[in-house]
Formats: sequence, C-alpha cells, structure tokens
Amino acid sequence: MVTVELTPFDNEAEAFSRGAKLLHVDKSKVKIVKKSIDARHKNNIKIIYQLDKLVEDATVYPRVETNSKAVVVGAGPAGLFAALTLVRSGVSVTVIERGSSVENRSKIVDTFKAGGAHCAECNVLFGEGGAGTFSDGKLNTGVNNRLIGGVLKDFVSFGAPQDILYLSKPHIGSDKLKSVVKNMRNHIIDLGGTFLFDRLVTDFVVRDGRIVGVITKDGVIEADHVILAIGHSARDTYKTLFDKGVKMEQKDFAVGFRVEQLQSVINEQRYGKFAGFNTLPPADYKLVSHASDRGVFTFCMCPGGEVVPSVSEEGYLAVNGMSDYLRDGKNANSAVIAQVTKRDFENDNPLAGIAFQRMIEKRAYLLGGGNYHAPVMLCEDFIKGATPKAIKGVLPTYRRGFVVKSLENLYPKSITESLKAGLYDMDKKIKGFASNGAVLTGVETRTSAPVRILRDESLQSVSVKGLYPCGEGAGYAGGIMSAALDGIRVANAIILKEGGKCPEAVQ
Repeated sequence: MVTVELTPFDNEAEAFSRGAKLLHVDKSKVKIVKKSIDARHKNNIKIIYQLDKLVEDATVYPRVETNSKAVVVGAGPAGLFAALTLVRSGVSVTVIERGSSVENRSKIVDTFKAGGAHCAECNVLFGEGGAGTFSDGKLNTGVNNRLIGGVLKDFVSFGAPQDILYLSKPHIGSDKLKSVVKNMRNHIIDLGGTFLFDRLVTDFVVRDGRIVGVITKDGVIEADHVILAIGHSARDTYKTLFDKGVKMEQKDFAVGFRVEQLQSVINEQRYGKFAGFNTLPPADYKLVSHASDRGVFTFCMCPGGEVVPSVSEEGYLAVNGMSDYLRDGKNANSAVIAQVTKRDFENDNPLAGIAFQRMIEKRAYLLGGGNYHAPVMLCEDFIKGATPKAIKGVLPTYRRGFVVKSLENLYPKSITESLKAGLYDMDKKIKGFASNGAVLTGVETRTSAPVRILRDESLQSVSVKGLYPCGEGAGYAGGIMSAALDGIRVANAIILKEGGKCPEAVQ
C-alpha cells in the first residue's frame, strides 16, 4: 500500500498515475483504499489517497443444515443485515416490519413533510430501511471491525456509490439509499427470505423462559429465534417487553436542537481560499464543547441538507437532519445536543428516558402551534436569552412550516444553559456556526435509544432465551454501520448455535 498527497488543484487521475509508479503496476490495476481530506490548515489543504494493487476476492458464506425458523422484528440496518446473513447460511427468515416498504414509505413521508396527515406506523422513524434512510445514509463509525469492508461491498452490490468503499466519511445519500434498501430486500427474498410489511408485533409468545413466537394482527408467527431490531423509537414495543418481564435499563442519550448555517460559510471557514473547488466535497464539521459540566457536541452533520420532522407519535414533535448524495443544498445542518443521564430523571424506571423525551416533544409540538410546525430561533438570541427577532440570513429548511418562538423553556434549565454555553464556544471554533443568522430548530430528541435491553454473552436476552436484542433500538449501536455490524454479529451467533462455523460471531 502507498500514500499519495494531492492539492485541490490536482485531478484525481494524478493519484492513480503516481500510485501505479510506486506500486509498479498499470493504472488500471490500482484501487483506492482510502480517501480523506486534511483541512487542519485551511490554506494548505491536502487530499490524501491510500492506494493498493487491485485484487479480486470471493466471499464464501458458512452453510448450516437446520429446520429452525428465525423471525427478525424490524427492517432497519440491523434487521436487514441480520436477515441477509441468515438466509445466506440457509436459515429460514421472516422479516416483520411495522411500517411500509421503502417505496410506499417514501410517499407517506413526502406527503407529511408537505403538510399532509401524520401516519403513526409509517414515517421518518418507522418503515423499511429504518430511521437512517431519511438522514443522509452516513456510514462512518467509530467501531473498528473487520466486517466493515464486507458491509460496504454489500451496499455497493445493491446500488450504493462505489466511493463508499474508500471515502473516510462515506455516505450513500437519502435519495440513493431508498433503491439500495429495495434491492437488498429483493435479494433476501431471492435467497428464500420473507417480508411482512405493515405488521406491528403486538406481543411475544414465551413458554418456560423461551420465546416461541410473535403476535401480529394476523395471529401468531412461530419462531425458534427472534431478533429484536426495533429501532430507537419503538416506545410501545419497549412497554410491551417491559410488561413481559424482559430486563432492560436506562441508557444515556442526548437532546438539543438542529442548527443551520449557510453551507458557503462552512466551506469558507473550513477550506479558506480553496472554498468552492470542485475537487473538494461540501465541508463538514464535528465539534465538542466542555464549556459546562454537561458535554455538548454536534451529531449527524448534514452538509447541503435540510431539517425534517422526526415524528412517530400523534401530538409530539421532534426533528432530524438529512441530505441527498450530492449534498448540494444551500444550508448545512447538524444536531447540537447535550448529554442526558440518570441524574435528569426522578426514578430508576427503565422507561424514564422515554417519558423525558415525550415531555420535551409535547412542549415543542404545542410551541409550534399544534400542527407539526417547528419552533425556530436565531442562535444569537437563544445564547443571549433575548426575545426572538425575525429570521435573517439563514432560511430554515423545515418544509412543514416554522414559527419564530423562544426556545428558552423547552428543556430543563441545566440543559438549556449547557446548550447556550456550547453554542457560544463552538462559534469561536467556526465563525458563523452560531452567529451571522444561524438558526436553531426544535427539538432533537431521537439521537439514540434511551433504553438498553440486556443480553448475555450468547447475545440473547438475559430474561428470555431465543430473544436476541439487536442494533440501535436495543442499545448496542449508534448509526447505520454499527447497527448493521450488530445485526451480523447476532445472526452469526444464531448460525453458530445451529452448528455453523462463524468465528466472528461472539467478537
């Protein structure tokens, strides 16, 4: 492997030419292993390529002979990759999804964003593809796992852009991810899998401490293994599990707002004189502030994106961010969020975090006027605690509609003051981050699950054998990639139990 550094003035073809010379092969035999932008010194930006010889490889999947039936509850990244792993190994799989197929789901989401009725079972949070389908399709992760390359190759085989194989911060884009999810589903079906859409799992059948099936509106579906990949917003399912005696605990999460700036401002601040060069992608950022005793940080940054409703329950309001593959919108946006821990609740009930989220989301819904319009406010006014002035400079992208309101009393005072301090601090790091017309939209509460469903070393629930809590909703992942990896890990644990050989199953 060799490293080649280019400037924004250089064409990417130059990287292949230099790499071929260093590797002593023809340019056609060179592949990009990783591509990243070093923008630490904005007047000396480097585009760094790691290149290697192109080698074709073939993947062999373990096979098991079994009559066991597996049910996967949820068709987000954890559920889809769990199902894919199982059917490749010969295990019978039925995927049950409370929402619709991604094609129908996209229409329902677009209708709601444009002002139509809310659908409690199919929305930005529920439906095939999971919540990540409508938040840019980011694939970067802090997890270091040898299976990441295989997940990326799978995504490409289902239609994702080739560049996700080597970009340091890969993303598919919400526009492209929909067809990727559809193609993945069809491949699972071709291998023998079954999908049941618009089927909420209302209960679980447990006998002698072991799960033997799940219940939907159409009756009982028998299963030897149930993978619980419900996503971080399945509040009704959490309650069902809790009432069933499935052990779970509170988990830290974070809440705050969406902040929007002009993308051109972020480009200028990050790239300096190179802002606007077509060899550079729209600039991003990742900021952390320790200006208060509560950690404040940015999350799910969407260059050239928009703010969207993230609503799963009637009469509540939360928002999220998304962007398409080209990231060519006028505004940048990200969550600015503060940590929430057990100290913020009055009791040890595992579902206390959900009650906290609902409290904030109800306030936001009412503040916006009770019609899913979002309350917005200039960052500078929020930081100063001032009466909100008219929006100027940055036009909010929330298409459902917005109203200028004070966001001062949405959160408990300790969280509000931490967010103010964090925003002020971050504006020192990137001028214009929280000034020059930058705007806040409320509220961001669905950053991760507020609950962890406890599992043992075999990855089964500590309470119910055969039940495998998985992915973000179970508290074991934080994004598309980590959720997909957890889905594979859980599926491999089942394959291992059925007699297959999966050394990575319990890693």
